[in-house]
Amino acid sequence: MTAKLQGTSVDICPDQLEHPTLAAIHAYWDAKRGGRAMPARADINPPELREHLGWIILLDVLPDLSDFRYRLVGTKVARYFGGDGTGQTISQAFQAFGAGAIKGVQAVHRKAARDRVPVRARGEAAWLADGFDYFDSVYLPLSDDGETVNMILSAFVFDYAVVRASSESALP
Repeated sequence: MTAKLQGTSVDICPDQLEHPTLAAIHAYWDAKRGGRAMPARADINPPELREHLGWIILLDVLPDLSDFRYRLVGTKVARYFGGDGTGQTISQAFQAFGAGAIKGVQAVHRKAARDRVPVRARGEAAWLADGFDYFDSVYLPLSDDGETVNMILSAFVFDYAVVRASSESALP
């Protein structure tokens, strides 16, 4: 990958995910794909993921992997980032964090889409700004035709209690 986010590690086709939400979503994706390289969006049934929806992100892959558009951002993820980026591209949603953050986040998504493989990213998020907590995430490709990735299903987890407490303490 071309961009490296300081303090973040990336694993291709992770064989173990410690966080129960990441493990559950990866197992769900794996079951839905069956013998295929990846499932289609139509195979994903949100009520089956009910207990994990706050951690889930769904993105459209734009032509030539030029960018990715947020179709859905879970409520817990939106709280972590201080806003809901639904409808925005990664370039738009991460603009305030700088070009390095945009390129790094795009690179993780591109790897999953280009190579049609699960990707895990985790580590310190100080590359965003001070006060961002340790995170763990998984990026899972989806394809309507079985070949071309047109969406990414991802889960992004962190210590929700810490982020909630810090955002509540910022209230007047």
